[in-house]
Amino acid sequence: MRTYTIKSLFKHPFAFSITIRSKTTSAQYVASRARDATFEKLMDKYKNFVKVIAIQDLILSNPNKTPPCISLDFLSKLSQKLHLNRGAPSFLRKYPHIFHIFYDPTKSQAFCRLTGTALEISRKEEEAVNASLPLVADRLVRLLFMSTSKSLPLRAVFKVWRELGLPDDFEDSVIVKNPNLFRLCDGNEPSTHVLKLVGEFPDNHFTAAVENWRVTECCREDCSVDRMGIRYSFKHVYPPGMRLSKSFRAKVKEWQSLPYLGPYEDLTEKKKTKAGLKRLEKRAVAIVHEFLSLTVEKMVEVEKISHFRNCFGIDMNMRDLFLDHPGMFYLSIKGKRHTVFLREAYERGRLIDPNPVYDVRRKLLDLVFLGRHDMLESGSENENVG
Repeated sequence: MRTYTIKSLFKHPFAFSITIRSKTTSAQYVASRARDATFEKLMDKYKNFVKVIAIQDLILSNPNKTPPCISLDFLSKLSQKLHLNRGAPSFLRKYPHIFHIFYDPTKSQAFCRLTGTALEISRKEEEAVNASLPLVADRLVRLLFMSTSKSLPLRAVFKVWRELGLPDDFEDSVIVKNPNLFRLCDGNEPSTHVLKLVGEFPDNHFTAAVENWRVTECCREDCSVDRMGIRYSFKHVYPPGMRLSKSFRAKVKEWQSLPYLGPYEDLTEKKKTKAGLKRLEKRAVAIVHEFLSLTVEKMVEVEKISHFRNCFGIDMNMRDLFLDHPGMFYLSIKGKRHTVFLREAYERGRLIDPNPVYDVRRKLLDLVFLGRHDMLESGSENENVG
């Protein structure tokens, strides 16, 4: 549906319409998208949550100290790389429920460690990830199966290891321990590796998330959908107050009925006809929909998923793909990064169907939302270290 645009009417947070898109530059197209206040509020905190995770990983990567900690001098040198615009100490003090700054007189310098609450959340996340290793292996198999060559560059998988709920040692704990499924091979370039799927899987072995939704819809007692008409459809969710033009509704209805290859079917479409290109686009939508469905939080940075574009046989701009289907995806550009959400998975800023890893991560995100609030105990404040 590369013929649509979204125009915002800021009379109400959700008072905007969708009309047919005229030709625009990529930057104009991104800027013209309709903002969803719920997702924007979530991303407003999530952009700092990403920085919190980066600092947490740095602290925990120093196991020689008990408890693990990192010097403020070292962290300050990384401020620009971590996008800590006002410096490391200022950022750390914003989240006293997560970070504790202390002065070590023996070394005459300040250090930062995680609070007991944050350490416990980190431990529980590790437990949740390890408990889901069979599910994690299945996610990785599905990702490889969607590739046209049944293989992926290992560096691309590294980009999304956290999004897929992989343990940080997944090369050993998942790949090496499942030789019947995975094999690491040397890539075409020096010091590069390719992850290949070696297991044999019969046709129709995998069921895409959208197919499960179709079955659920058809089995509902109050089902009012055309069971034949829904066989190629995707769930569309629009915020309350979004006004859809008649032309847009007609285009969506036409697109919904368009046959296509599913994400786990081999790519055979080679026709450059208008109809062939539409089917290829719908297949691309099916793949990114399934990709997002496989992630822990049903969201991913566009830059990260773009690393899989060629492997999946997607010959179109990822941002345009998300913006052209606003009923399925929401694109946020908060924090100087483009992040895409699977709309149907969220309600009021939370996952409708959470999983154990998400539940633990949400506890840390809630501490980011909390900021400096509820610091009642005088001893819990960070020391005033300059």
